[in-house]
Amino acid sequence: MTGLTAELVVEGHVPQTPAIAPNGQLLCYVLAPTSRIGDHLDTTLWLADLEGDGGWRRATSDTATESRPRWSADSRTLYFLSDRAERGTAQVHRLTRAHDVVIALTTWRAGIIDHLPLADPNLVALLAEDEPTEQDTRRVQDRDDAIVVGEREPRARLRLLDLRTGQVSTPSVFGHRHVVELRQRPDGGPLAVLTQASADKDYGPRTSRLHLFDPATGTAVDLGPVEADAHSLTWWPGEDGWHLGYVALTPPVLHAGTAVFDLALGSHVRRNRTAGLPMCPTELCQTDAAPLVVFADGLNTTVARLDPDGPTPLSQHPGRLDALTTTPAGTVIAVLTGTRYQATNVHLGPPAGPLRKITDTRPELDGITFGTQRALAYRAADGLDLDGLLVLPAGKSASDGPFPLVTIAHGGPYDRYADRLQLFWFPSAQWLATAGYAVFLPNPRGGQGHGHQFAASVAGRVGQEEWTDIQTGIDLLIAEGIADPDRLGIAGGSHGGFLAAWAIGQTERFRAALVSAGVVDWGMLAATGENGQFEAALGGSTGWHGIGPHRHDAVSPVSFACRVRTPVLILHGAQDTNVPLGQAVYFHRALRHFGAEHEFVIYPREGHSIRERNHQLDLLRRTRAWFDRWLRP
Repeated sequence: MTGLTAELVVEGHVPQTPAIAPNGQLLCYVLAPTSRIGDHLDTTLWLADLEGDGGWRRATSDTATESRPRWSADSRTLYFLSDRAERGTAQVHRLTRAHDVVIALTTWRAGIIDHLPLADPNLVALLAEDEPTEQDTRRVQDRDDAIVVGEREPRARLRLLDLRTGQVSTPSVFGHRHVVELRQRPDGGPLAVLTQASADKDYGPRTSRLHLFDPATGTAVDLGPVEADAHSLTWWPGEDGWHLGYVALTPPVLHAGTAVFDLALGSHVRRNRTAGLPMCPTELCQTDAAPLVVFADGLNTTVARLDPDGPTPLSQHPGRLDALTTTPAGTVIAVLTGTRYQATNVHLGPPAGPLRKITDTRPELDGITFGTQRALAYRAADGLDLDGLLVLPAGKSASDGPFPLVTIAHGGPYDRYADRLQLFWFPSAQWLATAGYAVFLPNPRGGQGHGHQFAASVAGRVGQEEWTDIQTGIDLLIAEGIADPDRLGIAGGSHGGFLAAWAIGQTERFRAALVSAGVVDWGMLAATGENGQFEAALGGSTGWHGIGPHRHDAVSPVSFACRVRTPVLILHGAQDTNVPLGQAVYFHRALRHFGAEHEFVIYPREGHSIRERNHQLDLLRRTRAWFDRWLRP
């Protein structure tokens, strides 16, 4: 038996973005390291001939960041992004099966953000910001570079690469709007184009519009505004003509879960096709006919077909299922999924299942004895059905309890725990279970997987019923003899960090807490976080509607810092723009003022996620040491 070390966790590799060729014979995926050493992430492309021996071969070296593999319509050419020429600046590259040679196709100085090979074999659509002008370069050199908000803001524009000449042209369409996504009609017709007024994450997703663009004529048609945070564009034919679908937030508030919207181009009628479902759509996948839909379905995932009468479930899979790709006929899919005790890998099969694993990217974990994981189903205090996961200490059964219990709240809050392997670089269930802890992973209301009303119920009410939901689960585990009521810990990152900080201001039942990139003041987050108005929907208010107290004050953990008696470990990335470092500094200063036991750790160069190898190692080891200090007998 091999022991689980921090190095085993952070030095692994994970598959990303599988892509099936249209002929169904070839498949490509990106293999990325879990951690980064240095300033750049070195990834590789792997290829397999699905109708040959099925063996994988490395198609590129691991000396560049390579991503977004896309096949040509004839399946002969693989296009992808790589920064091999200049690190940090991605360009479109081509790998042809006939010559097995990689060729750079662009030298766009601003870099390429995304690309889409079109039905016309001579064209590739690109998303890229404007190249710097001589004046821009001179301004940088002279440090005459004052930033005027709203002027010269970087925006991705639609561009066309002509493979015959190598020239990149920029059609005069969409004005100064920021282009975020493209999808060509299955018959090779126009492109559906999703734009926003700005690349600003607070403002842009609330200003989405749909357009049609004809690459043959260079003309565009505006189809009007769409719901906030729209993505996953998909075409399909209907008896009444072509339809365009996308996934977006359910109106009217900015936290209400996602829905599939269907725009009939002939009548311009738009419908919510997933209203009332107890599941949440996460992806749409285009075929030549009815599209496929991936649903977060409690602890599991459902694959469905979007038929005229509504989604028709085809298969259900334990845990998560992500990055679905399919052939045009929709008869074969490839996805990223795993099991309770096996890491995520590429799986292949029909949409109705079964799916078979075709990669093995984490063989080093095969000898690990993980803690037993089981699903939990229970009811909240008001009778709402809830679920979650329990992971027991490795090598132990429930009858060996009670154990020290760490509850880890998930982020989002529009996220969920799915029934998959809970082992990650951040504090995770198996990392703690292999050190002797039982771990509770709750899915309180506000999260994904239970439909619109479940998600919307926390808007303006964070820390209320969702916190009661978590406490109910803890009490259940104590009553079952699994959790020791005198050795309880709580942890979380992002919104989970908010819940951990909230918990220790509401109760003294926890012996230790961990707050990673956590929200402690919703008004400050609305003012400085990159998703300001989305955060305001959760906190219930901003600070600009007159003299307080404001609604967000009542649900901000910093308002209750004077009550904190639980030792707390605060972890935060110095360059976090999602939940800025000021949140952690504010909490640290409040706890210091009141003399509360705490430790505050800042990771330089890191954003909302911790990426560097040594920082990940420190985080994992520090987490175990912190809970060992306070929860061990």
